[in-house]
Amino acid sequence: MRPPKGRSWGRRGVTPVVTVSGGGSGTVMIAGLITTRPGRQPRLIYRIRLRRGRKGERKSFSEADYSALLDAAHQQLSGPIVLVWDNLNSHVSARMRELVERRAWLTVIQLPAYAPELNPVEGVWAHLKRSLANLAKKTLNELARLIKTRLKKMQYRPQLISGFIAKTGLNEKPP
Repeated sequence: MRPPKGRSWGRRGVTPVVTVSGGGSGTVMIAGLITTRPGRQPRLIYRIRLRRGRKGERKSFSEADYSALLDAAHQQLSGPIVLVWDNLNSHVSARMRELVERRAWLTVIQLPAYAPELNPVEGVWAHLKRSLANLAKKTLNELARLIKTRLKKMQYRPQLISGFIAKTGLNEKPP
């Protein structure tokens, strides 16, 4: 529940202070992907999950969560998907490989071992974190609602999403 730190203006000699309650625990987990299709605007598809810090509760998205996201993307896009993925442990697990093999419409390409600059979704997360800097929410639900609102605004700005893709330097057209 601690907000990301950002820069702020303040009077000379007076440090701006953002008061945070410090109470409560929890995490908002987000999984997302950017889709491109020739002749269409790029799209952002995401899923949010709340982790309330309860005993036995999973600390990250599971392979089943990622496959549900991919199934939803396939349904929305109504076509085959070529997925360029980073090397997150749940992306490269044996269970995930098994789930990918069951989907004939899905082709997966792995990014190099550490290459966040090649992943346009990293730009989405950086932009989102900057927009949340110095905001203090009292409850996890308030934070989740704000994150959904900010992501929804990004979804309606295809030029912004195109910028995240362009920043990677990757070209979607074959040579």
